[in-house]
Amino acid sequence: LFILRKLDSKTMVLLAAAICTKNGKPLVSRQFVEMSRSRIEGLLAAFPKLIGTGKQHTFVETESVRYVYQPLEKMFMVLITTKASNILEDLETLRLFSRVIPEYCSALEESEVAKNAFELIFAFDEIVALGYRENVNLAQIRTFTEMDSHEEKMFNAVRQSQMEEAKSVMKKKAKELSQARKEAQRSGRSRGHAGGRSEE
Repeated sequence: LFILRKLDSKTMVLLAAAICTKNGKPLVSRQFVEMSRSRIEGLLAAFPKLIGTGKQHTFVETESVRYVYQPLEKMFMVLITTKASNILEDLETLRLFSRVIPEYCSALEESEVAKNAFELIFAFDEIVALGYRENVNLAQIRTFTEMDSHEEKMFNAVRQSQMEEAKSVMKKKAKELSQARKEAQRSGRSRGHAGGRSEE
């Protein structure tokens, strides 16, 4: 039995999660609802101007959205939610997102985030589905993403094995064709020699 929750602007909680630079440049961004690229880039570009400097808050609101954020050395982990979302749940979700990053990045630097972007997005997808937080912890996220990775490795191994088998079959067929040609040439020559002798 599947129960579908009505997805409207009042019940939708998490719109997007992003790791961005201090100037709002997105390094990794995952939208959990239909949202254009220009919209998310605009929201993230506006974010640094809203927080100002030296403020110790963990969230800031505009007329339409709430930014829940955590500084990460030279970057921010930012969640963009509806204003109707539960701020305490948002902060708990933010902590989980922030704990995921060091699991996949050896250093909190732009290059590391860029290098591990897909792993981070897969992990983000384990935390949130359709704007709602999943009931998962860090260990489960790691397990789920490793399972996906294992399945991908198995698929790639099977595909590699099939390709090698196909190459082997092709080589065998090519060798058989080559031998058949040589046999045909030899039998053609021997017939030619035999025909030459009979004419004498």
